[in-house]
Amino acid sequence: MRRVTFCAGHRLHRHGGKCEFFHGHNYVADFYVTAQEVDDVGRVIDFADLKRLFKGWLDEHWDHGFLLSESDENGIQAIQRVEPCKYYLLPENPTAENMATYLLREVCPGLLVDTGVAATKVVIWETAESFAEASLDAEDPLTKEAWRQATASP
Repeated sequence: MRRVTFCAGHRLHRHGGKCEFFHGHNYVADFYVTAQEVDDVGRVIDFADLKRLFKGWLDEHWDHGFLLSESDENGIQAIQRVEPCKYYLLPENPTAENMATYLLREVCPGLLVDTGVAATKVVIWETAESFAEASLDAEDPLTKEAWRQATASP
């Protein structure tokens, strides 16, 4: 497991409560990976490689940016008025559950191509007391595809 921290703003479109307002969190993301075997050193993968991949992606796309749903037209218009601005559109509301699922199903497979490892679970901590996780089981078609990509020969 590799833990990565990042700061980001978001709002939950049509939430109906205080989370509908623009606000932010100091997030923690836990990435769980597995492999069919360990390397000569006894590792699934070097933690430094996971940091480079996962933290690199988060730093580029989400850290110190704003996460919005693609359907949140009002929020998108508002954030675009700020210069400079950094925002990322998710297909769903940027809840911890949807963020974890997006990272696991959309981001991790591409980052882990040709590494020999596959992501099996992502946990997003929104606060010290609140988290959500997304995980794959062995029979999930995405798991099988992730293994195929992770072990593909260049």
